[in-house]
Amino acid sequence: MIETVIRKRIEILVDSPLVRRVTDAIDKAQITGWTVLPVTSGSGRDGRWREERVMGTDKSLVLTISSVEKAEVLVDTLAPMLTSHGLLLTMWDVEVIRGERF
Repeated sequence: MIETVIRKRIEILVDSPLVRRVTDAIDKAQITGWTVLPVTSGSGRDGRWREERVMGTDKSLVLTISSVEKAEVLVDTLAPMLTSHGLLLTMWDVEVIRGERF
């Protein structure tokens, strides 16, 4: 059987204009990679919403996987933005193959 290791998967829902700040924070935490996906609609505490490029309120989902230590650095860096910019950050354990890549 192939050996796996535990890493942290982090997903950050962010207004698209702020994606660069989030990816810069990922880079600063020395996490080796990230992916940005467009998000077209959703529902939350404030109700339903849809992508609105005209108003500049479209959202993106930033995904990354890292070691526990690097994940903690990222969360500490982004913590002030969670409230001030309404980011939604989720993090959980995942099993990965080739753990040295993360």
